[in-house]
Amino acid sequence: MLQILSLSDNSISGNLPSSIANGLPDLVVLYLGNNRLSGEIPASISNFSKLTNLDLGINSFSGRVPMNLGNLQNLQVLSFDRNQLTNDPSLLELDFLISLKNCRKLKKIYLGNNYFHGILPKTLGNLSASVETFYADQCGIKGIIPNEIGNLSNLIELGIGGNELTGRIPDTFGQLRKLQKLRLRENKLWGPVPTSLCNLVNLYSVSLESNQLSQQIPTCLGNLTTLREIYFTSNSLTSTIPSTMWTNKEIQILSLANNLLNGSLAPEIGNMKNMRALYLSRNQFSGDIPSTIGQLQSLENLTLSNNQLHGPIPESFRNLISLKMLDLSKNKLDGVIPKSMEKLEDLEYFNVSFNELTGEIPNGGPFKNFTSDFFIGNGELCGASQFKCVIAVLSPKIYTAK
Repeated sequence: MLQILSLSDNSISGNLPSSIANGLPDLVVLYLGNNRLSGEIPASISNFSKLTNLDLGINSFSGRVPMNLGNLQNLQVLSFDRNQLTNDPSLLELDFLISLKNCRKLKKIYLGNNYFHGILPKTLGNLSASVETFYADQCGIKGIIPNEIGNLSNLIELGIGGNELTGRIPDTFGQLRKLQKLRLRENKLWGPVPTSLCNLVNLYSVSLESNQLSQQIPTCLGNLTTLREIYFTSNSLTSTIPSTMWTNKEIQILSLANNLLNGSLAPEIGNMKNMRALYLSRNQFSGDIPSTIGQLQSLENLTLSNNQLHGPIPESFRNLISLKMLDLSKNKLDGVIPKSMEKLEDLEYFNVSFNELTGEIPNGGPFKNFTSDFFIGNGELCGASQFKCVIAVLSPKIYTAK
């Protein structure tokens, strides 16, 4: 008897018949993802009593998710993402999640990019302890994140970003000791980043950007040796970057742009040997750029724009051999642009506009491809023909080029 039916990645259209389960009593795997199927998901799909994998993602299914999915007691993987599914408008909670508590073998749930517009029920914590992956990004989910989410003790990946969630991040997240990826970005969450996240000793990536989070970044977060990616951009975080961050050699991406962070860039920044992307623009950082930044030879993207940094551009920048993007615009940097930066062969974007730089603009290496727009608003910079002389008259605010 047929056990695996895989028709993904075709252009199949139409509706699923209500008799879909008839004649297929032994079906274990049903893959219909990435087609053009539409209409409602028939309730009879729950008659596949042996089904372990159900993928209906990337289609145009609409209507409600069947309430009897709990009958699929062997189900391990459920994918309904990127459809047009909705929730019962008369109910506040996402009721279909309640039925999934009967699927005791369920490991992976993909619900993202639908139109549920409901609240996560407290019974979310009653899902099988075997659940490892739960994604429900961009579903219009409202309300608070229930504390009971901490009961999902085997969760490895959690993504509920791009919704309308409010309130604080629950301290019970600290119970998810196996969690590796946490994605809460683009919601309306407020309050501090909870220190309980420091209990997540397996955490690899944490994404909290574009919320309304405030107060300091927990110092203990920098002690997580598994942490590779931190995305906290576009919040209202204050104070300085914890010293533990600067000494964490494992972090590869640190995105803290568009906050209210202040203080100076610590010389210990040179310890972050594996850093590939450092985004610190649109904050209130001051002081010199430490020369130790030149030790970050894996660094590809560095943005420090829209701060209050002053002093020279360090000569050590010549050692950033992997650098592709460098934005130092809208600071108070002075001195010359180091000619040694001509050695940065991979540099594709370089912006030092609106500083207090003087002297000659390098014209070798990547600088041959840059235009005067990247240098305007300085004291006086001269260079090759494409740059001419870029002079800023800061008061009144009129900028002319000779």
